[in-house]
Amino acid sequence: MANIRIRSPHLKGTEVSWFAPLCNGDDQFLGQHDLRYKSDWSNTSNVLLTADRLGYKNILCPSSYQVGQDTLTFASAVAPLTNQINLLTAIRCGEVHPPMLGRAIATLDHILKGRLTINIISSNLPGTNLSSESRYQRSREVIEILKQGWTQDAINYKGSHYQIQLDSTAPMKPYQVNGGPLLYFGGYSPPAIELCAEHCDVYLMWPEPEGRIVQLMSDMSKKAETYDRSVDFGLRVHVIVRETESEARQAAKELMKYIDDEKGTEIRERALDAKSYGVSRQTEVRSLSDQEGYVEDHLWTGIGRARSGCGAAIVGDPDQVLEKINRYIDLGIRSFIFSGYPHADECKLFAKYVLPKLKTISMPKVQGRIPHTVPDSPLGLGVRK
Repeated sequence: MANIRIRSPHLKGTEVSWFAPLCNGDDQFLGQHDLRYKSDWSNTSNVLLTADRLGYKNILCPSSYQVGQDTLTFASAVAPLTNQINLLTAIRCGEVHPPMLGRAIATLDHILKGRLTINIISSNLPGTNLSSESRYQRSREVIEILKQGWTQDAINYKGSHYQIQLDSTAPMKPYQVNGGPLLYFGGYSPPAIELCAEHCDVYLMWPEPEGRIVQLMSDMSKKAETYDRSVDFGLRVHVIVRETESEARQAAKELMKYIDDEKGTEIRERALDAKSYGVSRQTEVRSLSDQEGYVEDHLWTGIGRARSGCGAAIVGDPDQVLEKINRYIDLGIRSFIFSGYPHADECKLFAKYVLPKLKTISMPKVQGRIPHTVPDSPLGLGVRK
C-alpha cells in the first residue's frame, strides 16, 4: 500500500452499508419480477428500516430515471423513522438547479441531524448526450456551487454550465457545518478520476480482481495528491452468505435460473449507463471468470449477466465471506455497500452471519480530512472544503 494514501488512515473500523432498492431492482430471482418486491414505499422503506434496526451504518438510496421512486422525496420521508443509520442519498448533477438542490440537501441534513451523506452521479439527463468531459465539468460546478451556498453568505459563480449570483440565506446551511455532507463518488474515466480527486471524500469502486482494485486506488491516490488531498475508498458489491459454501453457491445458481444470454442482455441494456466505461470493466472482469463465473476465490461475476453496474458478489460461508472482506480491508478499503436478493432477506442473513464479526463505524467527517481551497471562480470567490 506504499502508493495508496487514505483520507482516514487511523480509522479503527469499517463502514458497513446496505442498499435500498429504489430502482425496481429487488427480486427473489433475476429476470422474473415478483410484485412482492416492487419498488414502492412499503418494500423499500422496510429494507431501509431493517438495515437500521440490524446495525448497518449507512444505506445507499440510488437514483434512476427509468424506474422506481424519487430519491430525495423517499429519503425525506424515511429519515424521521430512522434511529442511527446514515442515508447515502444519490443526486444526479444537473437534474435540479444547484441552489435549490443545496436547499433540499441542507433541509434533509437537518431532518437527519447530520446523518446524511451524498452520492454524486454525473450521468446524462434523459434525452441528452453530453461528452464525459462536459458531464463531469457540470458535476464539478454543481459541487462548487453547493459548497458556496453551504459555507458562505452568497453564491457568486460563473462557469461553463452555470452563472449564478445569489444570496445564500440561513435555510441553505446544512446541519453539518464543516462543509456539508461527505461526498461519495464512483467513476472510472479520466475526467471522473479528476473530479473525485479534487472534490470528493470517498471513492466507490465496483468489484474486480484485487490487483485491479489496488491499481485503481493507487491511481486515485496519485491524482488526489496533486490537489494536496486524499480520499477514502469504498467497494459496492453484492453478497450471498449461507451456513455452508455449497449452500451459498447453490443460492447463486438459483438466483439466475430464469436468465439466459438474451434475457440478460435485454436487462443490462435497459440502464442509462449500460455503455459506460465502468460497465465495460465489469464485462471484462466477467470474461476473465471460470466456467462457474468465479474470477477469484469467492468473487462470483455471474450476477453481472443480468445487471448493469455492480456485477459481482462475494459468495461463501460466513468465514469465507468475512475473510474476503478482511482482505479488502487490508488493501485499504474502509467503506462497503452490500446488497443481495431479495434485499431484506439477504440483509438479515448478512447481519446474522457476518456483521457481528466486523468492527463497524460511520465514515468520519473531519478526521484525516485535508482542507482544500477550490480555485477561484472567474468572479473571484473561492470555496473552503
